Amino acid sequence: MLICATAAIALCLSCAAKADSLQSARVLLKVSNTAQQFDRQIQNHVTQVLRTYSSIVAMETGVELPDPIRAAIADCYAREYAWHKFERGFAVILSQHLSAVQIDLLIGFYRNQGIPPNQIQRFKNAIASAGAIAVNSADLIYKTSPGCVQQDSRLITKYLFEAGL
Repeated sequence: MLICATAAIALCLSCAAKADSLQSARVLLKVSNTAQQFDRQIQNHVTQVLRTYSSIVAMETGVELPDPIRAAIADCYAREYAWHKFERGFAVILSQHLSAVQIDLLIGFYRNQGIPPNQIQRFKNAIASAGAIAVNSADLIYKTSPGCVQQDSRLITKYLFEAGL
């Protein structure tokens, strides 16, 4: 009976620690302005996609993509890649790859609190996790969103067909 009670307490403590780590990871996302950076990258991607589609259509047909088609494409990316769809997943990834101490160090760093000399190696280890975090984040995005390419293709094809091109 004592073993079961001890196991239950350990499980509760483990769940509480994971919840704290997840909350700290969310704080890290907030203080590092990750949402704004993510949104900026999506906007840059949309600009590049629209430029590419417009160039292809103009070269092949001699016409420009109309604003309603461009707006529909941009709306798809805004909807499919909205920050709220990924925030929790990014926090989970951070909490899986970084210790609570590393997360706290990064929070302090982003809040301009500096890194204590005795924590520099832990900070370096946290930074060294960036590659794995990036790979897992890209995988999360890929798995979470169906993307917009198929919709984009349908919109452009329909427009060209209706225009007799």
